[in-house]
Amino acid sequence: MNMASPDHPITRSVPRAVLFDLDGTLVDTAPDLGHAANLVRAELGRPPLPLADYRPVASAGARGLLGKALQITPEHADFPARRDRFLELYRANLTRQSRLFDGMDVLFAAIAASGARWGIVTNKPAWLTTPLLAGLHLDRQAACAVSADQVARAKPAPDSLLHACELLSLAPTECWYVGDDKRDITAGRAAGMITVAADWGYLGADGPIDSWGADYIARSPQELAGCLRS
Repeated sequence: MNMASPDHPITRSVPRAVLFDLDGTLVDTAPDLGHAANLVRAELGRPPLPLADYRPVASAGARGLLGKALQITPEHADFPARRDRFLELYRANLTRQSRLFDGMDVLFAAIAASGARWGIVTNKPAWLTTPLLAGLHLDRQAACAVSADQVARAKPAPDSLLHACELLSLAPTECWYVGDDKRDITAGRAAGMITVAADWGYLGADGPIDSWGADYIARSPQELAGCLRS
């Protein structure tokens, strides 16, 4: 793991905002995503899969969850109907077990103590993001929340991150972006932000985390909080 030193980019940069990916970075949504996928399986007469099977693909949304649950891709003839049903079932179970990752309270406190704000930039659509944040009582805490359907291009394009900067009236160089997927780091770098790979997240299947090109790899929210205090 990267350890921040006095000459490391992350310790030379004092952010005015820390932006987070949602699924797998800020909130552990895998239990509810997996539950919805298993409900789809149940409707097809199939037994449930263990959560451990779903966790690595949870950041990939319906494509990843249904790929694991039903072994189908978006090109499959049944995919649109299965996706719509999966999303319907997930919307009905958004906060059944989803919770902030351990240590996020420490990180929020460190962000506030540094005088910065925090926000969310996610590839989730707003009709799922908004009720999820409200259900977890995060909607009034976040300085902004940008969903994929609010911009022209989703991550790994930088559009949603740049829109967050507009909402916050900040330059990209004044922000950190924290994510658990390679596309988060790609988007953050394209936007011109300091990027942090969240090693506590789902991580996906995009190769070793140290190959993503992040400015920093944080093992835990508490470790990242320490960078804000350095």
